[in-house]
Amino acid sequence: MTTRGYPLKVLRVDLTAGWSKVEEIDDATARKYVGGTGLGAKFLYDEVPPGVEWSDPENRMMWFTGPLGGTQVSGSGTFSVISKGPMTNMAGASQANGFFGAFLRLSGLHGIVIQGAAKKWTRLHIHDSTAELVDAEHLAGKDTRETEDAVRNEVGKRCSVYSIGPAGEKLVRFAAIAGDHGHVAAHNGLGAVMGSKKLKAISVERGHVKIPVAEPDRLSQSAKQLIETAIKADPNLGKFGTAFAFEVFVPMGALPVRNYTTNVFSEWEKYKGEYIRSHFKIKNSPCWACRQTHVHTIEITEGPYKGFAGEEPEYESLAAMGPVIDQKDPAAAIVLSDLIDRLGLDCNETGYVIGWIMECYEKGLMSKKDLDGIEMKWGDAEATRTMLTKIALRDGCGNLFAEGVKRAAEAVGGEAVNCAVYTMKGASVRGHDHRGFWTELMDTCLSNTGTIETGGPLAKPPVLGLTPVQNRFDPIGVSTQNAKVNGGRQFEDCLGVCRFCTSDFGLTLECLNAITGWDFAIPEAMDVGCRTINLLRMFNFRHGLTKELETPSVRYGSTPVDGPAKGIGIMEHWDDVRRNYYEHMGWDGETGKPLPETLARLGLSHLSKD
Repeated sequence: MTTRGYPLKVLRVDLTAGWSKVEEIDDATARKYVGGTGLGAKFLYDEVPPGVEWSDPENRMMWFTGPLGGTQVSGSGTFSVISKGPMTNMAGASQANGFFGAFLRLSGLHGIVIQGAAKKWTRLHIHDSTAELVDAEHLAGKDTRETEDAVRNEVGKRCSVYSIGPAGEKLVRFAAIAGDHGHVAAHNGLGAVMGSKKLKAISVERGHVKIPVAEPDRLSQSAKQLIETAIKADPNLGKFGTAFAFEVFVPMGALPVRNYTTNVFSEWEKYKGEYIRSHFKIKNSPCWACRQTHVHTIEITEGPYKGFAGEEPEYESLAAMGPVIDQKDPAAAIVLSDLIDRLGLDCNETGYVIGWIMECYEKGLMSKKDLDGIEMKWGDAEATRTMLTKIALRDGCGNLFAEGVKRAAEAVGGEAVNCAVYTMKGASVRGHDHRGFWTELMDTCLSNTGTIETGGPLAKPPVLGLTPVQNRFDPIGVSTQNAKVNGGRQFEDCLGVCRFCTSDFGLTLECLNAITGWDFAIPEAMDVGCRTINLLRMFNFRHGLTKELETPSVRYGSTPVDGPAKGIGIMEHWDDVRRNYYEHMGWDGETGKPLPETLARLGLSHLSKD
């Protein structure tokens, strides 16, 4: 492994002591972990020992972009947030797009390491390689959009602002971080970690630092080819946004409906991107340097919500406020999605919490009195709106539901536990019915980040010389393929770029090498991803991970009663699935712990002592 030198600078901020300083990362470490989630995982493992809880001031929050961040590569405003999260009380890593990552690079930084906790609400502001801790008491109680607008009014429009809403302030376990008018880092309650540190927002002005590029001409050519290839590979993304996924998941039996009690949703065609973009007024609102046209603002032009304007929701938010809660009006789903972002909640966990409440209410497992007088009937958008606010404020019954569906269900007990969709680790499930999508069901339960970690556009089986599994319900075939392609998604999350803009592994590496002067090939890239995975896994074992936690809940692992996946269940295979995956990952088949030889191959032998 050689390197021509790639300068990498990190801002360290101590909120307790009120200081900040810039640290440099040596060349060997930069190449070993690259950036993004990889570098964040290293800091997390090195600096958050066992016994440090997610809300402890000694917990760290890493905000990292990567080598592609802020360059001419399309969608290179992406960044990762890494911390110990409250949903699993283990590692959390989530990405958001927009402009933050690019503006951070233009300020001469690749990332931020945050430690300690402020005594009062504080905003971290970065401009021209300078960091300031600014009083944010006047922002307390504001939603994420109000906070962003208020900060921009203070410091100027050429600024990226990410903040927490009321949910983060109240330490709702599934609180998210939102910014750039509609982009969200949501998984594993990272907004609650931010709230525990009394950090209301981070703002970064667009700086004037020239991002070093080793071979500018090579980058220009490769970046152009990369985005052109991505657009051709998935033209529906630009035409219809991620809501095009409704057309993909319905035939698979992977659309989550009525809290997984059915797989039939009669109004699904009204949620398609084609329908939404033809019935409402939309306007392109691209992220940094992006030629994809999938991000839009939207104005509702008909019905009771006419006149509403906001960010066009992504598929998962539409699913959460549509089929998951059996709510059939896409306009209502758009309005509720906007409220979720403003309150600073993770849309996926929110959907499954509300769906569970509605099912429990229908079955008499919770009464109107238990719900502070709210009738939580299936599909009731106004009741949902009221409950969302109660959850975000931890008001009344909302205090229980703010713990997330697993902990709330366990508190209610009895049959309510069997109605809840979650993994035994406590993490949110994405907006799919994974009973018809075994690839993601396995991945969600076996992941180390609180959300999926395998798959993605880079490490497709043919690119790695593998024959794709033909039967999506083949337990051994799917779990083997998951293990063999694992590493690609996490490598991508090290780069500081949106995965919708990177559909070609070779061209992505061309861009990376043109920027850094490295000579990465696919095997080394996959090793970076696998190194990140194993590092996170070792962190999780130090913080309470056991094999038994890598299991779906009763409802999550149940057998569909209707739809395309009717009668096909995974649980009779689960022990074999888990063991097979462990072994193909180079982990002990019984415990799931990385084997010494696996750690040695990835340059992590020093972790074997743990």
